[in-house]
Amino acid sequence: MKPQRMDIQALIILILIGLAAGILSGLVGVGGGIILVPALVYFLHYNQHQAQGTSLGVLTFPVVILAFLTYYKDCLQSGTPIEFKVIGVLAAAFIIGGWLGSKFAVRVDQEFLQKIFAVILFYTGIKMLHWDDALIRWIKNIFA
Repeated sequence: MKPQRMDIQALIILILIGLAAGILSGLVGVGGGIILVPALVYFLHYNQHQAQGTSLGVLTFPVVILAFLTYYKDCLQSGTPIEFKVIGVLAAAFIIGGWLGSKFAVRVDQEFLQKIFAVILFYTGIKMLHWDDALIRWIKNIFA
């Protein structure tokens, strides 16, 4: 298949998506996939496999090196340095996990994969907002 020519609208959308993903990545450390995958599906009508593959492709380049260096310097100055051993172990496991996950994902129906992705985002949001604790307390109060 011949690559399609990118029009100015697609270029602007890609730049805005990339900026949003980069800002959020630097701001709160979220992976680009939280922004990139849904944005590519919604704005550029990518399928789930195409969006996830593109998001992973972005990660093959050292796109967050400046954000990492900012955190590295700050943590070093505050006496809580980032440990390269931890990064190394996580990176090695991430490589293997990414390969295994991609092998599974390309064999799964895209609608089901979107649902898995949505549930993970939803669950993460609930946990980070501590709404799970509030729900448990509410249920306990009902039966108390």
